[in-house]
Amino acid sequence: MTWESFSAAEPEFAKTVEERFGAFTHHVLATLRADGSPRTSGLEVRFLDGQLWLGMMPGSLKALDLRRDPRFALQANPGEGTGLGGGDVRIGGRAVEVDDPAVKGAYTEKVEPPEPFHLFRTELTEVVRTYVEDDTYLVVQVWKPGEPLRVVKRK
Repeated sequence: MTWESFSAAEPEFAKTVEERFGAFTHHVLATLRADGSPRTSGLEVRFLDGQLWLGMMPGSLKALDLRRDPRFALQANPGEGTGLGGGDVRIGGRAVEVDDPAVKGAYTEKVEPPEPFHLFRTELTEVVRTYVEDDTYLVVQVWKPGEPLRVVKRK
């Protein structure tokens, strides 16, 4: 499911998630190495034209990981200190490499990445936000394609 589809299904939640990612430039991407162990890497993300894009330097290990196994987890930068402002936000999905020169050209007009670069479009499998409400409740919001937003509150 695309970012645009998620935004249409859960507009308020999508807006909150975008704001969390927009609060900082660098975030953490988790990919799978060839041996199946996790790799975490810093990454900038872009929400453009109804898509969540992942851009990477040519030949980067995270790009090679995604070419081999497209599954990823992306966590918004939590910021400084222990306060999470808008909460802890994570996105899981699959990354699809884009080689179409027209699509990459349209992307570079808006982002101006260093050339050359890998560009991946994401397909979402899960979006999760965890935050504290009223200094009392731990709230977890979970969205998966085809399911309504689930909210769990714990005291």
